[in-house]
Amino acid sequence: MRTNFARSEHLSAALVRLLAVGAGAAVANSYYNQAFLGHLTAEFGLAAGVVAIVPVLTQAGNALGVLFLAPLGDRVERKSLILITIGTLVIALIGAAVSPGFLWLAAASLAVGLFATVAQQIVPLAVHLAPPAERGRVLGKVTGGILVGILLARVVSGMISDIWGWPFVFWFAAVLMIAIGVALALWLPRVPPTTDLSYPRLIGSLWTLVRTHRVLRQAVAVQFLIFAAFIGFWSNLALLLAEPRYQLGGTAVGLLALVGVVGALAAPVAGGFADRRGPGVVVSIGAGLVVLAFLIFGLWQGSLIGLIIGIVVMDLAVQSSQVANQARVYALDPTARSRLNTVFMATMLAGGAVGAGMGGAAYAAWGWTGTCAFGATTAASALLLSRCSNAR
Repeated sequence: MRTNFARSEHLSAALVRLLAVGAGAAVANSYYNQAFLGHLTAEFGLAAGVVAIVPVLTQAGNALGVLFLAPLGDRVERKSLILITIGTLVIALIGAAVSPGFLWLAAASLAVGLFATVAQQIVPLAVHLAPPAERGRVLGKVTGGILVGILLARVVSGMISDIWGWPFVFWFAAVLMIAIGVALALWLPRVPPTTDLSYPRLIGSLWTLVRTHRVLRQAVAVQFLIFAAFIGFWSNLALLLAEPRYQLGGTAVGLLALVGVVGALAAPVAGGFADRRGPGVVVSIGAGLVVLAFLIFGLWQGSLIGLIIGIVVMDLAVQSSQVANQARVYALDPTARSRLNTVFMATMLAGGAVGAGMGGAAYAAWGWTGTCAFGATTAASALLLSRCSNAR
């Protein structure tokens, strides 16, 4: 019965939901720490700029995991690869939960980021299983699940860390990933590899893809900048809300993140619009809306309403631009979707690491105004690059 389910011509709605939940739960592990940075500064007696190394290392781990693990989806049977990666992620989460000191936590954060990239093994699998006519819709639903995971991560992390302490966030995450792993083991179909390249040649082919496809180079450059702005905001929001003008904790960070769920709802719509009008238009609109969001953050400082409006605009924009850019990238070579996804996501997540680092440095030097200036400048650069690419 399971075999027929896996090989049906039309991807089951239940399986799409499972893939979306699995991807969202996996990617959430990279964002839990952003809601309790204020707790870390108090517990370890460190400055905000030092504590920012935790999300920086997590995002750097994401980039490494996507670069060196995700390409294996084209070479190794995908179900086995996903389950092994989830098992290793659970070990990393437990390691973070029992951290005896800040250096241990920093190292564990790198490992969590590394193996949380199992989400980027799930996404190309979903595209591979979907019928050609439904790939945009399926991609939108799975990436929408990822955004929901990012948003709920901050809600859950903020509440748990405020009530029971930050280590319990990692214990919760470990239990959740065990449950997800069991569900995927039961229902995920086995998918044979699409290439027999050796691992060194598989990794080497990433550069060949970059060199060959101009569209890929454009997409990754734009998304690098957009995601740097996005993470620059979220990495410092907890520090902003801990200031005297707000005096709010991790729960507030999570609740503010929750309003961005509008972006997840927009993902399938953005994918359909990209199919009709072209992904380049969607990407440019998304970059422009990110600039607008940071203008709102900067001009209405001290206003919770301004933060809420800006978050809705920004999350919708980031999600729409990502779906449109991924649709462009996946269409380039059906036999190399895991590797194309690797190039796209590794570059984007490297942008997240840069955004966390530079956004944190800007906050340490100039406060929230510095973070807003960094985000607006980075997003404006993405808009300019996108417009230039569309004009060619």
